[in-house]
Amino acid sequence: MSFNKFPPKPKYDPNDGPVYLYGLHTVRAALDNPLRVKKELLATPNALSRLNEIGQIGKVKVRETTPKELDRLLGGDAVHQGAALEVEPVSRFGLNDVKQLRLVVVLDQLTDPHNVGAILRTACAFGADAVITTARHSPQETGVMAKAASGALDLVPMIEVTNLASAIETLKERGLIVLGFDSDAPAPLRPRTDDRPMAVVLGAEGKGLRQRTRELCDEMVRLDMPGPIKSLNVSNAAAIALFAATAGRQE
Repeated sequence: MSFNKFPPKPKYDPNDGPVYLYGLHTVRAALDNPLRVKKELLATPNALSRLNEIGQIGKVKVRETTPKELDRLLGGDAVHQGAALEVEPVSRFGLNDVKQLRLVVVLDQLTDPHNVGAILRTACAFGADAVITTARHSPQETGVMAKAASGALDLVPMIEVTNLASAIETLKERGLIVLGFDSDAPAPLRPRTDDRPMAVVLGAEGKGLRQRTRELCDEMVRLDMPGPIKSLNVSNAAAIALFAATAGRQE
């Protein structure tokens, strides 16, 4: 494949401008997602070769670049591995768009893109059918979130809702038990022994779940930790919660 050569792009601003996904796993997942609108692939010759080893590039325009140019475009902290893909943000789903809901992760106003991305990656690993976020007080898609998700942003449907309480009630109507996590909950988390569909609800670090969200949960549990550190990053807590939630699954 031949490269197209163009003038340098202006420095990327994740809060105002095009969306760039970067890193080989993230870019490959986006290239493989037929629902993703892909504008331009910026890649070094070595990165393009590695991407081609895994799958087809498709009809996306390819621009030759260098690691230095990608550092300038994305910032020195971006671990791009020689590849960045300019895209339209992934389409958000509605609850009715996902027909099967056996395992859902619900995020109550989590705003940190690193945490949301890491939770997406964990949700994908445990076979979650969707991740629900609020329309307000949740991060928009950025390269930071996509990199933390390591491709899961293109693999797990993200459902954005304006009214989280109504969404939780809908999940219950569809047969899911709703399990909320709070450090002051009366019962400790135990591995599930049943195979009932479940929604795992996590709140923002510091604030936790809002009162109305807690009221709608069928069960409230806490993570007991015997060590000297008594709290975990919410993305770490999500991994433990999903492991426990799926312990009784019959594959």
